[in-house]
Amino acid sequence: MAEITKVYREEIPAMRFIGKKYHDYSGWGEWFANGWFDVVENSMGGVEKILEVWENGDGYVGLECRKEGELDTYWIGMFTPENTKVPEGFDYIDFPKSALGVCWIYGKEEDVHGGIGHCRQEIQNAGMEISTDEKGMEVSFENGICPRFTTPDEKGNVILDYCYFVK
Repeated sequence: MAEITKVYREEIPAMRFIGKKYHDYSGWGEWFANGWFDVVENSMGGVEKILEVWENGDGYVGLECRKEGELDTYWIGMFTPENTKVPEGFDYIDFPKSALGVCWIYGKEEDVHGGIGHCRQEIQNAGMEISTDEKGMEVSFENGICPRFTTPDEKGNVILDYCYFVK
């Protein structure tokens, strides 16, 4: 069973998200099979380049764009420094300097995704207000950060960061 162990606000710089759009949660297998995370990392000059501007920027990201609670678009990709050249075959979204409401979901890898549904309320309980863009779209994302998410602890558990853009 997964549990939320930490909720906090984090200021982030302007960044570019590079990835591919989907209409559901499929696509992760092809990202690993095709080495697309490596392509994005290489486009920014190595993962250390994003770490220079955002300490939690080295994660593989599942980004959700929702309107009125319904999934509009799902992206898989990575955050990169702003103005990173977009590799052929990829798309991007530029995000201005902003803030995130972050939840740490702790548990077995197969269970942490089930804890996502509680993050919105936990972030609001912490006094943060979820942002929407000019079209009423709300953006949130799973941020699988190394080593929190990629290396299980002594109990076999990981931490998945789940983030909402907040005001």
